[in-house]
Amino acid sequence: MKKILIIDDEADMRKLLADYFEVNGYHIMTAKDGNEAVRQAEKQPDIILLDINMPEINGLDVCRKIRSYVSCPILFLTARVEDADKISGFQAGGDDYIQKPFSIHELGARVDAHLRREMRNQKKTTVKFSGDLVIDYSERALYCNDIQISLAKKEFDIIELLSKHPGMVFDKERMYERVWGTNEEGDSSVIPEHIRRIRSKLKEHGCGSKIETVWGVGYKWKR
Repeated sequence: MKKILIIDDEADMRKLLADYFEVNGYHIMTAKDGNEAVRQAEKQPDIILLDINMPEINGLDVCRKIRSYVSCPILFLTARVEDADKISGFQAGGDDYIQKPFSIHELGARVDAHLRREMRNQKKTTVKFSGDLVIDYSERALYCNDIQISLAKKEFDIIELLSKHPGMVFDKERMYERVWGTNEEGDSSVIPEHIRRIRSKLKEHGCGSKIETVWGVGYKWKR
């Protein structure tokens, strides 16, 4: 049974969503505010529905707090969806936006689609890019033209983070938190040097770098 965490400060909305997904065979967890959401997220749900506009800790801040230890899809529920809001949400670690008011059946279909995609991704141990670049996540190995490239642990961690979220822009601070962790001493200034070394190794083996610099923002994996 798939676990869904519903986070919304409106009791009526929580009940509506809980009733719908319970009827459709989900195990339901709910949270009425950001602090409760963080505690519930520790139970490792399979998918999260997260209202953006909540008091005290808003949905974006909740997403940032839990993304370091929750890998499941996070779908934002919001009354407005401007481009700037979407960018902020994706940078915080969100996967999709659902605009209120929404069709409950469309929401259900989106949840199902994200869960199916997660199942497909979990079955993939090897992802191939551009015909000459192969990443084996289970073996933590990178191959270029069938030759393995020697990588330091953090270098592979960076490749894994970016390549599993193609097209998503990560700023240096976000990358440092995801790769090094929030308790690690140091700062995000080490990121550019690691990126430089990765690019150098790819070029040395005849593979173009898939890591693209988004000037003034951060880095992303080319689709």
